[in-house]
Formats: sequence, C-alpha cells, structure tokens
Amino acid sequence: MNSNQSDSTAARIDSDDSDDGDGESDEVRVWLVERTYGDDELNLIILVYATENGRRYHRRERALTSFTGPARETKAGLLVSSDGLGSVDDPETRERYADEASRMAAQHDPTDSV
Repeated sequence: MNSNQSDSTAARIDSDDSDDGDGESDEVRVWLVERTYGDDELNLIILVYATENGRRYHRRERALTSFTGPARETKAGLLVSSDGLGSVDDPETRERYADEASRMAAQHDPTDSV
C-alpha cells in the first residue's frame, strides 16, 4: 500500500483492473481486508477494503465511539468510486489483500455486517 496517499487521494484504475467492478465503470467492489487501531490517534479504527486481486484499496477511519448502533455497522463489502481507490505497491501486501478479499467475497454478501 502506498502509505503516502491520503483517503482523498485519487488513484486511476488501470485497464487491467476492469475485473474489480461489477460492470459499472465508476464504482468498484471492495472487501474488508484489515481492521486496525490507529497508531497516532486514540480511539481511531482504520478499515481497509481491497479489490479481489489486491491491487487497489480503500481506507476509512472511524472514531471508536462511532461503532455503536446499527447505522454504523461495518459491511463486508462496499462499492466505492474509482477515484476513492489507491494502489497497493507492495507485492506481499497485495497478495495478502487478494487472499483476504477473495475469502470475504466467498463467505459474505457485501451487505453482511462483520
């Protein structure tokens, strides 16, 4: 993952990433691959979603207190704009994300709470 990219940094999808979406050219299906606590912030949860090939990711940050109530459920999968994706540059991370995204896709519907 390119750690220099912020959540708002846009990343273009290469033509060979077209299998990441559901046929929509503007939205891409991503699956939850990582949930960690932030190192620099107290009570911050970092959610990382990735494409099934592990080449693109989407990161969300939430305050721990925002996880209460049904409106803030963590979904197994999301459809995100292609502009909201960063590229995963590290081959080991890419492989790990691909394995986990594929596992999540096989075991869950995108709307499942996890």
